[in-house]
Amino acid sequence: GVKDYFSQLCKTDFDRNTMTNPEILKILRCPVTQSSLEIADDQTVETINAAIQAGTQVDRIGNVVSEKIESGLVNEDRSLLLPVRGEIAVLVADQAIKL
Repeated sequence: GVKDYFSQLCKTDFDRNTMTNPEILKILRCPVTQSSLEIADDQTVETINAAIQAGTQVDRIGNVVSEKIESGLVNEDRSLLLPVRGEIAVLVADQAIKL
């Protein structure tokens, strides 16, 4: 039933190269723009991690981001990335990373 469906959606691997359950992307939305999300490409992740390492990457509210990301979910207009850490997408508006 419905409980089983949502249970399966929650068992999603957010590895940037593969995603075992793409169905979850159909229901997830950016908490800032309410637009759809897609998995960030490798270049975007590498660029953000380089900026994090350099101490220059800030989040949406201007705080310096100090923890590298494994992957990320990018909003439709590519203005924000929601970080993925420990295989968990951080869907908190204030922690979105400016692109």
